[in-house]
Amino acid sequence: MTRPTPEARRAYPYHHPTPTRWADNDMYGHVNNVTYYAYFDTAVNAYLAARGALDLQAGAVIGLVVETGCAFFAPAAFPEMLGVGVRVAHLGRSSVRYELAVFREGEETACAQGHFVHVYVDRETRRPVELPGVLRAALEGLRV
Repeated sequence: MTRPTPEARRAYPYHHPTPTRWADNDMYGHVNNVTYYAYFDTAVNAYLAARGALDLQAGAVIGLVVETGCAFFAPAAFPEMLGVGVRVAHLGRSSVRYELAVFREGEETACAQGHFVHVYVDRETRRPVELPGVLRAALEGLRV
């Protein structure tokens, strides 16, 4: 497996401001690896909710994470302001592959980058469904 190299901030069309929290640090004095996944999830869902493409409480369609991964290049720690870059690498009938990167304030290359795949399903049956038009339109804005 080839190790990825950190990408540039400009490779991501959307950036979500993400302050670190005291609770994000682990006993080694940096943001714990699992916290990056929360940053990813927050950035994607904030983007979609702001565009009316996601109704967290009552929407008929929800996204389930079926795959995820992250590579780490440099530590971040509390108190720092981070930015999470978001882009769409693949847009399918019922799924999307997000690629994400975490940037420290003032730095142009990622300190971590990863991906996750959402499969969009009916909230009740949990069966895959075609992406609704408003969701597809929001995701098109993130395609590279």
